[in-house]
Amino acid sequence: MHVPDGFLDAPVSVATGAVAAAAVAVSLRGARRELEERTAPLAGLVAAFVFAVQMLNFPVGAGTSGHLLGGALAAVLVGPFTAVLCLSVVLLTQALLFADGGLTALGTNITLMGVVTVVVAHLVFHGLVRVLPRGRRTVGVATFTAAFLSVPCSAIAFTGLYAIGGTADVSLGRVFAAMTGVHLLIGLGEAAITTATVGAVLAVRPDLVRAAAGLTRPALEIRGGATVPAPASVPAPAAGPAAVGAARPARALRPLWLTGVAVTLVCAAFVSFYASADPDGLERVATEEGIAEEAEEHGLADSPLAAYGVKDVDNERLSVGLAGAAGAALTLAVGSGVFVAVRRRATAPCPGPERATGTVRAEPEKV
Repeated sequence: MHVPDGFLDAPVSVATGAVAAAAVAVSLRGARRELEERTAPLAGLVAAFVFAVQMLNFPVGAGTSGHLLGGALAAVLVGPFTAVLCLSVVLLTQALLFADGGLTALGTNITLMGVVTVVVAHLVFHGLVRVLPRGRRTVGVATFTAAFLSVPCSAIAFTGLYAIGGTADVSLGRVFAAMTGVHLLIGLGEAAITTATVGAVLAVRPDLVRAAAGLTRPALEIRGGATVPAPASVPAPAAGPAAVGAARPARALRPLWLTGVAVTLVCAAFVSFYASADPDGLERVATEEGIAEEAEEHGLADSPLAAYGVKDVDNERLSVGLAGAAGAALTLAVGSGVFVAVRRRATAPCPGPERATGTVRAEPEKV
């Protein structure tokens, strides 16, 4: 659901740009509390995985496709503030390298896909886990519901923005109905992908699923050589999921990280070639309602990787694969760098009182 340039007028584009900038600024501060030194690179992996899976458009019927938005997935795995940063890195990479999503609409896309989806998913997930029994089933139900609802909510938010600053004279009722209907279907795909991914991580490293801290427990445990039922609940660690895995050596993260990188590259470099070629939900609605006529050509449409292909490479399979691999690798590098820097800034020693206030302590007067 990448909004191109020209769909929204300048005031709305500027306003959403300001919202996106404020959200990123707040998230940079909030992510310091969510990230932990040894797991910060995993947040970069989440960003790269979202980029890769967004290339995998899946059909939803009637000549329309959809793709993962990723806000719910990132929010459950790494927390809401870090999730906003993950999606911002992904959308920035897509806009600047692949001409996907307008340049003047970058703030709109970050607001819709990187803020609305994350906030909705975070609120829905934690609202459900507060009223449902603790356990992995609850995590799965909450994840599925949060991911499912985040997609139509983002579509409704777009319709609201279009009602304020849309550039085409169209029936807003028709746009609302069409956007909501198709994105409910896309939401099912989002929910399935998100739940499967979170479930896979829970199976091997539940301590790395931030939103599930204190919510999961083993069915059995060993006490005194006997296998007995585990306690009914496990209290959440005071410092979040990072505290649960603090006793594990850093090397224990390497197999998971390498596996995640491999899966990401396979999706971006190989599976992406088989993605549905049908227009996604926004493109379909824009075409049917006459909004697409207002789209402007992307300012970087001639870039070497525009439209997820390598310029001057005639073999389509190779072109898409190289572009996907390059995009995933760059997203991984940039995301990991950002999150490591954010975490190190959070752990940097604070200046002393004299340096912080800029004052010099006077020496006592000698008598």
